[in-house]
Amino acid sequence: MFGGLRGFPAWIVTIASILNQTLTVTSRKKADVIDITEQVQRIVAKSSVSKGLCHVYVAHTTAGVFINENADPDVMHDLLATLDRLVPWENDYRHAEGNAAAHIKAILVGSAQTLPVDEGRLALGRWQGIYFAEFDGPRQRQVQVTLLG
Repeated sequence: MFGGLRGFPAWIVTIASILNQTLTVTSRKKADVIDITEQVQRIVAKSSVSKGLCHVYVAHTTAGVFINENADPDVMHDLLATLDRLVPWENDYRHAEGNAAAHIKAILVGSAQTLPVDEGRLALGRWQGIYFAEFDGPRQRQVQVTLLG
């Protein structure tokens, strides 16, 4: 048995292609949530990746990306309201730029998500969507989408 753990088969994985593409997202409010599922899916559909991984990354310290329900817009309202209660904009923060709350919220949400790709489509659950979260807007931001397949 080459390379495997005792009792488990060894797998050899070959990455046939790597595709990198940047999405531009424009927020309209200080705190905003934007569904980017269709934009990411279009990148997957135009690629030659039928099975693999899709990595979505936000290279900003006051924004994030997450996966959650896309059927009821009230979920996003509740999410932003809860984050505002947990991390209020006005507090005894020491960060000189005045946007410490945005940095903290970005840490809580996270800056990346990795999703499986199956048969050329994102393998999301029935009610799941990919969301860009802005906490220091309005701004224009970049989202990196990397496909491995």
